[in-house]
Amino acid sequence: MAILQLSITLAMFFLQLLSGAHSSTFSIVNKCSYTVWPGVLSGAGTPQISPTGFALQPGQSTSIPVPTSWSGRIWGRTLCTEDSSGKFSCLTGDCGSSTLECSGGAIPPATLAEFTLNGAGGMDFFDVSLVDGYNLPMMISPQGGTGVNCTSAGCAADLNGDCPMELKVVDGSEGVACKSACDAFGDPQYCCSGAYATPNTCKPSTYSQFFKTACPTAYSYAYDDGTSTFTCTGADYVITFCPSPSTSVKSSNPMAVDISSTGSQPTSSAFIGGAITTTLAVFWQLRHLF
Repeated sequence: MAILQLSITLAMFFLQLLSGAHSSTFSIVNKCSYTVWPGVLSGAGTPQISPTGFALQPGQSTSIPVPTSWSGRIWGRTLCTEDSSGKFSCLTGDCGSSTLECSGGAIPPATLAEFTLNGAGGMDFFDVSLVDGYNLPMMISPQGGTGVNCTSAGCAADLNGDCPMELKVVDGSEGVACKSACDAFGDPQYCCSGAYATPNTCKPSTYSQFFKTACPTAYSYAYDDGTSTFTCTGADYVITFCPSPSTSVKSSNPMAVDISSTGSQPTSSAFIGGAITTTLAVFWQLRHLF
């Protein structure tokens, strides 16, 4: 058994060497006019990133080294407060941990940055997803990578004001997030579930088209792969909240507590034909592990 385990370990090591495995750095930037509290969820079976939650004031940025072959999600929480008992919560993107750091994923609606690094062929796969709804603009910009589809992707638009009323999440009179149709109605045709659980049966809806028109390079529904998945080799990544300055979320909250110093803080190959199809299929499976 020990020999078998050693053989498997060596095989994985040489596969990483052959695929040109690259250790990336994520630079997370807040260009919003309000505080954003990023959350991080690592995929099952992949190395964990620490911290899993922190605060970024307007104009602030931080860099995080990412383990080789990491997969996971990053998102922004907004309108966060800490009550008198120390319970931490956010109006959008909350992860349910009651603390600054997250132990699970974002509660919809939330804009998600999704990554599978050093996947099949040593390629990174990434996207910005609005499948679980939207709460703030977000863009992923690769730095120094190569590939025919190695380009910025995401959603720079402010959708909270124009969100359809039946999807809109409001705080007082102001829209602060936009639900997906699946979250709002639970209908299988919007959730791509049941009889609609295949690319042939689940098609864009008028609601997903609202997201797609505003954000052409972001996922608008579950099978929106063709124009929404991007690949690079050997890249670092800049993840920017509000790439164009946005004031759509309330920047002041009389109940808010400045917790920016609370808790752990971080320091401020080409494939063609069938190979691409196979790799996209692997990425799709990894996306649905979360």
